[in-house]
Amino acid sequence: MLQNLHVKNLALIDEIEVEFKDGLNILTGETGAGKSIILGSISLALGGRYTKDILRQGAEYGFVELTFLVENESQQKKLKEMDIYPEEGMVTLSRRLMAGRSVSRINGETVQMGLLKEVSSILIDIHGQHEHQSLLYKKNHLGIVDAFAREYLAEDKKKAAQAYKAYKACEKELKEAMADESQRAKELSFLKFEVSEIQEAHLLPGEDEELESLYRRMTNSKKIADSVNEAYLYTSEGGGNASEALSRAIRALSEASEYDDRAAQLYDQLVEVDSLLNDFNRELADYSKTCEFSDEEFYETENRLNEINHLKTKYGDTVEKILDYCASQEERIGILEDYDNYILRLKDQCAKAEEALRQSTARLTKIRKKQAKILEQAIEEGLKDLNFENVKFRIQFESTKDYTAEGMDDIEFMISLNPGQPVKPLAGVASGGELSRIMLAIKAVMAKRDEIETLIFDEIDVGISGRTAQKVSEKMAFIGTKHQVICITHLAQIAAMADHHYMIEKSTKKGDTKTSIELLDEKRSIEELARILGGARITDTVVQSAVEMKELAKQTK
Repeated sequence: MLQNLHVKNLALIDEIEVEFKDGLNILTGETGAGKSIILGSISLALGGRYTKDILRQGAEYGFVELTFLVENESQQKKLKEMDIYPEEGMVTLSRRLMAGRSVSRINGETVQMGLLKEVSSILIDIHGQHEHQSLLYKKNHLGIVDAFAREYLAEDKKKAAQAYKAYKACEKELKEAMADESQRAKELSFLKFEVSEIQEAHLLPGEDEELESLYRRMTNSKKIADSVNEAYLYTSEGGGNASEALSRAIRALSEASEYDDRAAQLYDQLVEVDSLLNDFNRELADYSKTCEFSDEEFYETENRLNEINHLKTKYGDTVEKILDYCASQEERIGILEDYDNYILRLKDQCAKAEEALRQSTARLTKIRKKQAKILEQAIEEGLKDLNFENVKFRIQFESTKDYTAEGMDDIEFMISLNPGQPVKPLAGVASGGELSRIMLAIKAVMAKRDEIETLIFDEIDVGISGRTAQKVSEKMAFIGTKHQVICITHLAQIAAMADHHYMIEKSTKKGDTKTSIELLDEKRSIEELARILGGARITDTVVQSAVEMKELAKQTK
């Protein structure tokens, strides 16, 4: 659940911090006090769009931070799949807003906006003032049914999506394979040319690296040979070379070694140095022979490298990749030379893929229809609780023209609000206020199955009053028993149901206007209810009505 909200430098908010609790959290306040700013701040933290004018005047940045307590195992599992790990059960989402850009973080680590929104969708669901309008669009009805049936549908939806992907891939391959004969002949001729060019080169794995090393040595052979010969001159040939000097030194020290142990040790070391130098000279002489390259050998090496590099520019940047490319083209040649059988095999594969998809979508439809019956009955009962006395609610199934990743179900919500009237598409029957109540009924039904812990409702009570308002308040209280609910309202009936009542106020001091929020105790909550009921003039009768409303709400819950 949402445990803490911290907002700084946004619109009328200088800095506020709110501790929310479980159950039904109600936010009330005068018009213009900043209720929408509070909800807007939460939306911004979750990745909502913003403009620089949302920043408090004179502030260089705005900041919003939400701290969630995550105890639901399903939510924890989904977060871990995204490498998000609650710290002591907490997940903190924050967003720093600056002119033209923003920085989003999860548990202090900077993240992309896409990940922030994905995590947000697991933790919280915001029902804004106009979200009920989404019910007007038939395309959203399938999503509601699937959300209700998630527990029974999830695995089959995954299988259907995989079957659809496999079928579309096969269908695409078959379509491309049915290209005209002349095009296939051109492709076959071109493939044979490529394979022939590669095969005629007789490439060997690693050959290019060996040739490049040899070529580098060849291009520097004179410099290497001169250096080697000069070194050999100093160590083995010519007057005054190191080998001759060592021989003289050994002869000179030989006599002394017979009379002194230390001289004998030095004599032995000198003999060993002479032996090492002789070995070195032999290796140097052998190496000097390898530095001698003929012009013909250099020419052959250069031409071979040019041939390989030419193939690299066309087929791959290593010999291994060129050979792999050749193998794949040979496989394609085999297909083209036996094309009729290839087409038959492909058609058979597509037929099997389509049958697998048909079975998957049929399974989806069967589950959806079963769950839709339960859902439509639950929504109809919920609507009656919200003062739709003669309502009929139906979920109509039709089939789409083609397969989709979601199956072949085209779902539409149908409703009748008056006795004797047939059910008709929801979009053509319900008014704005009615749509709002219908959405609330759906949310109440979904509350029993919805894994999202925190639900936010922004003035879902617009356009209702009296008995209907009381019914809506009872429905909100019910949802609050299943989830943490944060609700902005202007109706006393709903505010009276609060488990925790917050008041949002706007104050002006020395020309500076600020919005604040405060958790009310029982006495202050009754005073706020009286303000909502009585407006500018609060009499003893209005206060007593507020007390009675609060007591009635407690009895109802």
